[in-house]
Amino acid sequence: MATGTVKSFNPDKGYGYISQDDGGADVFVHFSAIQTNGYRSLEENQRVEFEVSQGQKGPQAEMVRIL
Repeated sequence: MATGTVKSFNPDKGYGYISQDDGGADVFVHFSAIQTNGYRSLEENQRVEFEVSQGQKGPQAEMVRIL
């Protein structure tokens, strides 16, 4: 699992980007990848753990868990 910090997240559009701790490229995150009950959203500067997969437009986060 990779770790990182939420760089941005737009709750109205349901997506954002995570900055990886290892210095890799920013990772796209969609609200459907957030592992929580109820309303799925992230806040800027929130610490998260996630898996990186290759999406159609580049790296994207899967199985996102708030730390």
